[in-house]
Amino acid sequence: MSVPPGVDRLPDGKKRHMKFFPNFFMRDVMAWLLILNVVALLAVFFPWELGHKADPLAPAPPGIKPEWYFMFMFQTLKTIPAHVLFLEGELLGILAFSVGGLIWFLIPFLDRRAQYGERSTLFLWFGVGLVVYMVAMTVWGYLA
Repeated sequence: MSVPPGVDRLPDGKKRHMKFFPNFFMRDVMAWLLILNVVALLAVFFPWELGHKADPLAPAPPGIKPEWYFMFMFQTLKTIPAHVLFLEGELLGILAFSVGGLIWFLIPFLDRRAQYGERSTLFLWFGVGLVVYMVAMTVWGYLA
């Protein structure tokens, strides 16, 4: 859709011109700030309740399960005993997941043979074992 020829011209025949910065930019920023203030005022005076407020100290409802991509962690934390040696079971599980994530992040730096186009069987089997573990724990979590 185009603008008619005479609309974008001033009475003396020159074309209208507005610099993008700072004129046009500041005009848009002021409009966005005005709209943001209106939305903030509406949120303050008319808050929208989404239902019952959650009690963070209440236990989880029975039968609740996480999403599928967290299920292997959930099931692993359920299977670890309450105390292992001198650590709590949950802390041990969280430390194990953290170390596993760190190793996964560092694999490109640790696998020096991949630079030369060779296959590192240690990291290959580590990855395969990790995927098998994740799938097995996820299936066990949904079947239990």
